[in-house]
Amino acid sequence: MDEAGMDGPVWIPTDPPSLENFLAPTMQPIPLIPAIAVVLGLLYLAGVLRLWIGRRRWPVWRTLCFLLGCVAIAVTMGAGVEGYGLKMFSVFIFQQLTLMLAIPPLLVFGSPGTLLLRATPHRGLGRMVLQLAHAGLRSRWARVILHPGFTIPLFLITYYGIYLSGLDDRLLPTWYGHMGLELVFLASGVLFTVPLLSSDPLPVKQGFGGRMLDVAFEMPLHAFFGVVLMMATTPIVEFFATPPPSWGLDPMEDQQIAGGLAWAYGELPTVLILVFILHQWFRSDTRQARRADAEADLNGTPELDAYNAYLEQLANGSHPSPSR
Repeated sequence: MDEAGMDGPVWIPTDPPSLENFLAPTMQPIPLIPAIAVVLGLLYLAGVLRLWIGRRRWPVWRTLCFLLGCVAIAVTMGAGVEGYGLKMFSVFIFQQLTLMLAIPPLLVFGSPGTLLLRATPHRGLGRMVLQLAHAGLRSRWARVILHPGFTIPLFLITYYGIYLSGLDDRLLPTWYGHMGLELVFLASGVLFTVPLLSSDPLPVKQGFGGRMLDVAFEMPLHAFFGVVLMMATTPIVEFFATPPPSWGLDPMEDQQIAGGLAWAYGELPTVLILVFILHQWFRSDTRQARRADAEADLNGTPELDAYNAYLEQLANGSHPSPSR
């Protein structure tokens, strides 16, 4: 373990934290997650170009959303902010919230599943990829990991289970544990967001009411966790209690900032998701009403017409027996 208190190939800056140093293009010795983001972006672009070359349409806005999500991953986990996040609680919480709440909607709006099904060749290796994708969609595991009974407890674990159980002090001092936590944050955010926002084929489509309940249940989780951090009088995570002396950082003040981020920054993406679901629900109801009106104009409404005829006969003094 080096003087910074971490095992593995890590680089921890010596300059005090600042916005300029956060955004500096200083990669870690092994930039695993930024490399994953680059690979995902290139694969997505390859699929889009295949469709466009074949004169098949693919929305530009979906492409921009997915690529923006990949860029956000690369910057959040690849710039200088990653070096400070190794020993600075507020930066680590910012990275966690970004990975779990801000980036997943961008990736999901890109509809990578639909792109995979449309752009993958139906022969050779592509045929095998498609078979695996279809098998995954039909599998019992896909139903389980996308069910609220799994995704919401996973959200709970990534806040309270990790920080209040002491698991963080075991994982964060190693490069493998730190990187593993960041991958868990991203995966849990994607799994939670897919049933809420995805237009891709899914094993089970959740109704709008269920989506609203899921978001409403999740919203207080990080807000209350932020209150816990701000009210604590001792460091919640001992590992972040010893930042490099050259940073001139007060660990308790940094923990207060981390709590404020969990409360404020964590709420904004969730509120936007809630607004989007409400908008989609309204649009869906509007489309259904229009279809019902169009069908009524075309075919009429036999039951309503029969009932109106029955009332008219009653008004004319006849007493027909209603049909059974």
